[in-house]
Amino acid sequence: MNQVHSMESGPGVSVQPHHEDAARTWNLGGSHYDNISFGVSDALAHAAQRLNPRPGQEILDVATGTGWTARNMARAGANVTGVDIASELLEAAETLSAHLRPAVRFRQADAERLPFDDGHFDGVISTFGVMFAADQAQAARELARVCRRGGRLSLAVWAPEGAVQEFFGVIGKHSGDPAPEPSPLAWGDPDHARALLGQDFELWFEPGVNHHYFDKVEDAWQWYARGFGPIRQVMKQLSESEQAAFKQDVDAYHGRYATEAGLHIEREYLLITGRRK
Repeated sequence: MNQVHSMESGPGVSVQPHHEDAARTWNLGGSHYDNISFGVSDALAHAAQRLNPRPGQEILDVATGTGWTARNMARAGANVTGVDIASELLEAAETLSAHLRPAVRFRQADAERLPFDDGHFDGVISTFGVMFAADQAQAARELARVCRRGGRLSLAVWAPEGAVQEFFGVIGKHSGDPAPEPSPLAWGDPDHARALLGQDFELWFEPGVNHHYFDKVEDAWQWYARGFGPIRQVMKQLSESEQAAFKQDVDAYHGRYATEAGLHIEREYLLITGRRK
């Protein structure tokens, strides 16, 4: 009998106090955050294909957002669980994934304290997600803890320098918030990734470039102003004149990617794959 899935709750479902502000920020994108995932979908597919899930395997997608990567995992017939700290994104993931069989299970959970038994999953994936956990070492330990010996790992993380670093620099300039330390982009340094994961996983590294296209700068602004929580959060806290200055800087950033055909944004990332020791 087909059963419509629902977002799970219960003991162990929690957001670490130091992630509550982040959860509120990412929630601001709501269902429009799925367009943000669409814009990086070539990189998400790269990560999914490298994990190479099999029918019936138990797969965990950490920081699933609106469930794009979880759906990529379910495509192969795997039994998929997607977790995130942002409840609004999880609600959107439920709606967008309702057609899938086997059903994808979604639950609110924190990457630093995953509510699953040791070795429960055959594969663990996170696409531009776990890298934003505040305690990187703890998040890495949790990835290893819930992955069975011989299980697979696939992480797409942004490169420490380049397009995404510059984009977050524009946001940070106007938010007034101190830069997180260590930077989430540190995951894109293979030496840093080895320090976090190398004790528990045999690791491989594969650089990639995400390609995103818009007709014009205004289209890019509207795309991110609707669905990207960090931009929406900055806009909430700025005056009208400050908002205009922020938009001007974001537009200038995107304008650098103009071609004769329109904008072509290229974002460097690193794919980390591993096998649990």
